[in-house]
Amino acid sequence: MLETLSTISQGNNSICVAVLDGPVDRAHPCFQGADLRYLPSLVKDDARIDGNMSAHGTHVASVIFGQPGSPVQGIAPQCKGIIVPVFSDDRRKTSQLDLARAIEQAVNAGAHVINISGGQMTEFGESDGWLQNAIRLCQENNVLLIAAAGNNGCDCLHVPAAMPAALAVGAMDANGKPMDFSNWGETYQTQGILAPGENILGAKVGGGIHRLSGTSFAAPIVSGVAAVLLSLQLEQGQTPDPQKIRQVLLQSALPCDADLPEDTKRCLAGKLNIPGAITLVKGGKMAEKFPSVGASEVGASEVEAAGCGCGGGLTSTSEAIAGGGQPVSSLVGPPSKLPGTEAVLNNTPNLQNLIQSFPTSVTQQPMMSNLTANSVTASQAPSELPGLGQLTYALGTLGYDFGTDARRDSFKQLMPPFDFNGVMVPANPYDARQMVDYLDANISEARSLIWTLNIELTPVYAIDPAGAFAAESYRALQELLAGQIQPETDIEYVERVSIPGILTGRTVKLFSGQIVPVLEPQSTRGMYGWKVNNLVNAALVAVQAEAGTVDEDRIRNTLDGFLNRIYYDLRNLGTTSQDRALNFAVTNAFQAAQTFSQAVAVGMELDSITVEKSPFCRIDSDCWDVKLKFFDPENNRRAKKIFRFTIDVSDLIPVTLGEVRSWSSPY
Repeated sequence: MLETLSTISQGNNSICVAVLDGPVDRAHPCFQGADLRYLPSLVKDDARIDGNMSAHGTHVASVIFGQPGSPVQGIAPQCKGIIVPVFSDDRRKTSQLDLARAIEQAVNAGAHVINISGGQMTEFGESDGWLQNAIRLCQENNVLLIAAAGNNGCDCLHVPAAMPAALAVGAMDANGKPMDFSNWGETYQTQGILAPGENILGAKVGGGIHRLSGTSFAAPIVSGVAAVLLSLQLEQGQTPDPQKIRQVLLQSALPCDADLPEDTKRCLAGKLNIPGAITLVKGGKMAEKFPSVGASEVGASEVEAAGCGCGGGLTSTSEAIAGGGQPVSSLVGPPSKLPGTEAVLNNTPNLQNLIQSFPTSVTQQPMMSNLTANSVTASQAPSELPGLGQLTYALGTLGYDFGTDARRDSFKQLMPPFDFNGVMVPANPYDARQMVDYLDANISEARSLIWTLNIELTPVYAIDPAGAFAAESYRALQELLAGQIQPETDIEYVERVSIPGILTGRTVKLFSGQIVPVLEPQSTRGMYGWKVNNLVNAALVAVQAEAGTVDEDRIRNTLDGFLNRIYYDLRNLGTTSQDRALNFAVTNAFQAAQTFSQAVAVGMELDSITVEKSPFCRIDSDCWDVKLKFFDPENNRRAKKIFRFTIDVSDLIPVTLGEVRSWSSPY
């Protein structure tokens, strides 16, 4: 049926599919003529012949983008492709944070469909806040995220496949029967479909082809079909609607055969039904039955592969993958045993949630395991410095790192002994108090540190000031760090910082082994410290001028709650236009306490924050309305208080347009 689909459409260049996977061998003959664009990520490797993740990513990408007449003909060869490497051959793992970064990149780059052939097992399909924000970004920008259901052969859920708005994909054999290794689960019953996942032909790094099995390769089949259906929408004069295509794929899915009742729960919402989906896209009524697609009908699966080498497959924790040097025609017997691979999972700041293999037992064809991370279309603000990178306005706390033992020891030797209760002890470069004092007297040494911006103890950026004002920026970092180490009751105590800058595409490896992107502040403009005590005092003065009396403890608790709500519930990477507007609005609110001092004076607390495209904006600007709604927790009959900031994020430093507006609302 996929061969029939290619006669109807091979995709449209206006439709874009992003593949978040391992490095892709774009020099492979099947990609010659394909419109593929690599986005820089934390994975800097090129595709390697001996790389497991390179083999995985190249195979997945070829299923979608393999060109007509090549050894692997993909399902949507005329569609645009975006490749964002997230799985490294060296590490074979990634964090939910880094996966969320890649999803944001793909959405910002204009992807209609995002393919993730991987997943991490969870108890209820839960995920880290970073990944939740990224999935919400897809929803808000009408981007369809398609993810593999996993190869554990159990009633179990993986993220991101089990997350709202995702479309989960399980694997079936040539007869339309769910494969033994393909996962199922209650969530998948309403948002998952089966697609061919056995003996799927794909490109091999360095040239040649091979066949592999797994939900990793069922997912790109669905992604390719979704891209073709979007192309059909476009060709009919409709606006491409990825979420409608998701609904069409689920609605048209066929049930498993009636003589296999024991497999009903493993059938998810049904089997991929291409004719039925095409009928729905074209506005017709579905017939009662359509033949389901089989694995043997995948694009170039019938291409003669005699003599082609096959190898480089990823091993799993159970049965093995295709061994090196075997011809494709020999890959029909039981798989050979190969060493297993397994990733690590943890939630510590320095060892983030890591990508996890999908172990499986395949009785006929070797299978390559799925992989995944552990961790709105927001319009991308036009850069005032074209070509230098993505504008970013991020919130967090400052930290520093040494990168190597040698760099740490050099600081230890240069720093003076520390007076501890009258006793001189050797310097400790990890003691921020000692480091602040040392840098105060030797600010040039600040360049020798890796400065980091952390969110909940997790480094998300390395801060590397550049340009004519780099020296001033390093001094600002030292002063902000000095504020962070003050007692919480001190007037100069800094609880959070804001750092604007440009993502350079460069990365830095921290002492822990974590790799983080480099953020370059261009000057000290926008580098603020949130001094909550100063804010409270400003609010007290503003309220006293109007009310005469104030409840200082109440105001302090309300403002602390406001800060925590912003920081923990709405944490973000500060790269999308919406997030930059939100972060700047919050910073601006802290700079101008009087804007909502009346609300906090009477005990009102933050109810919600919304960010929406502003209907009023200047030419060539990128404007967003941020609305803060406050409510009285002790009196639900009191009207809500709403404050609106209009933020233009087209420049490196966002700016508020006009005055902050406020009004009361019953809702």
